[in-house]
Amino acid sequence: MLLPIVILLLCLVGGGAVLLYLKSSKPKSSEQANLSGQTAQQFVNVQDIRGNFLFTQDGWLLSYLRIFPISLDLLSASEKKMLIQKLTAELSSIRFPFKFLAVSRPVDISPLISELASVLPIANPKQKELLRQEIAEMNNLALSGEVVERQFYLILWQRQENGERDLLEKAKRLVQHFEDGQVQAHVLKQHEIVQLCNLVNNPAYTHLEDAEVSATIPFLREV
Repeated sequence: MLLPIVILLLCLVGGGAVLLYLKSSKPKSSEQANLSGQTAQQFVNVQDIRGNFLFTQDGWLLSYLRIFPISLDLLSASEKKMLIQKLTAELSSIRFPFKFLAVSRPVDISPLISELASVLPIANPKQKELLRQEIAEMNNLALSGEVVERQFYLILWQRQENGERDLLEKAKRLVQHFEDGQVQAHVLKQHEIVQLCNLVNNPAYTHLEDAEVSATIPFLREV
């Protein structure tokens, strides 16, 4: 008598588990179908890139600043200390959030290789030997992709309903603080934002100056 009851209970538990699995799997299939029907721009939440701003679909407005690096190796210890004090004093008044972004951009060294090759025919034997070694080293670097330039950016954001003027004023104010601290900076324009988007998504993309296609930034969803 006990055995049929146990079998019935097992059947009920097994059937319930199957129904629960089927029920939970339906939304996933529907969600996957929705994702497959989205464009890349819809998937990463970018609505438009216009002027000095990137607009997101969920109502955010983003502005970007490029910070040009300086060579600290060229500064003495006292000059480094003075630079730190200036930047600290300038940025201490900033009361709004921003993000820091550092990306590597491949550098095209083919013009340098061509210039060295053009000097080769008129060089003396010793110079030719040195030039050949340098050209071979440059070719190895070009093929390895290790020749990169580090670029640094700051990202500012706010809700779209707060207006573009307010965010642009914040960006310009931050640029002025950096320049007063002897660090060059500027607010990115539309084509520069597009270049940055391409650089973030495809680090091997070297022809950024010719980029005319709107791109997208995956980390926008973190804002």
